Amino acid sequence: MHFPQNRDYTAIVHILAMALILFGCSGIERSEEDKIRRRNCKGEYIHRKHDENYCTIAPPAHTPRLAYPWEDHLPRITKEFFRCKGSSVNPPVLNQSDPANPVACTDCEGSSRHGLPILRAQQGVYPVLLDLLNHVQKSTGKRVIITSGHRCPAHNTYVDPSKENRFSKHQLGAEVDFYVQDMEKRPMEVIQIIMDYYKTNPQYKGQKEFEEFQRYDKSDVKVTTKPWFNKEIFIKYQSAFEGRNGDNRHPHPYINLQVRFDRDAKERVVYDWKRANLGYPRD
Repeated sequence: MHFPQNRDYTAIVHILAMALILFGCSGIERSEEDKIRRRNCKGEYIHRKHDENYCTIAPPAHTPRLAYPWEDHLPRITKEFFRCKGSSVNPPVLNQSDPANPVACTDCEGSSRHGLPILRAQQGVYPVLLDLLNHVQKSTGKRVIITSGHRCPAHNTYVDPSKENRFSKHQLGAEVDFYVQDMEKRPMEVIQIIMDYYKTNPQYKGQKEFEEFQRYDKSDVKVTTKPWFNKEIFIKYQSAFEGRNGDNRHPHPYINLQVRFDRDAKERVVYDWKRANLGYPRD
């Protein structure tokens, strides 16, 4: 094989030769140094007195993790948690409640453009809903997540255009959908806590119509589990495959509470078109 004899090739050969010499020598030097170092290594015996004892080390104790600031204090649920979740950026949907005349349905502009229902001359929701949700948080130590609170009529139609939903008490501030964080798979425990609230709260003591719950067995509710109700509230459990709409964008089962009786006004709470459509402030 013939290689061109030029300066570049000669320079490369010289560089490779020098590198081989340097690396080879350094390896020899290192091995000689290691031998000298090993020969000079000497052990030193540890001498102990006859009355010395070994120190015993206590086994490590488990130290619980300190709670983060946001874990120690659950926020108190107020009417602000019930603000309408409508948004003007949501795309139109087709309302097919009347198959013969389907129409495009748009969402509202949300709580930035309208307020909560007027209740007793001020904006708000029924107090029993706040009492129950705060009681659930206090009893479980877990955060209550409200997925649907107040719905203005436009948002109510947008999330569920069915005929049955036209009379939703969400529009009156008398209904709420929620689940409990870290207890998503245990909704029955949460429902039992709500029922126990009426048995342990002194203001309901001795009032059977509040303390005792019945099962609702009519077919006008689209859930597989029969709801519970007393004089004041109606409790509905909806699985992860029931009651889904655009206002409940989560994969968990949830609990629905509806107010049946206004304990302060001493009157039944029923859907009213005027209150639903005209009973809240708008910008």
